[in-house]
Amino acid sequence: MASETVRIKPETHAKLRAIADDTGQTMPEILEQAVELLRRKRLLEATDRDYAALQGDKKAWKSEQAERAAWDRTLQDGLEKE
Repeated sequence: MASETVRIKPETHAKLRAIADDTGQTMPEILEQAVELLRRKRLLEATDRDYAALQGDKKAWKSEQAERAAWDRTLQDGLEKE
């Protein structure tokens, strides 16, 4: 496995070491998980901002709702809305 060097603060290294010791995982595994969680969090935050902007535009939001309704009719999955 290829690797790169990343500088981190001693406090961050200590936290990373503690998590690795507690979980039995390696520090690179912990870092990989942390970066993936942050990537997903940022993606969801960006999506939330985009939907908020879409909802702020009444015409665009109405169009979005109409498109969803059209797609809902195509499912024919036998599930009724509650």
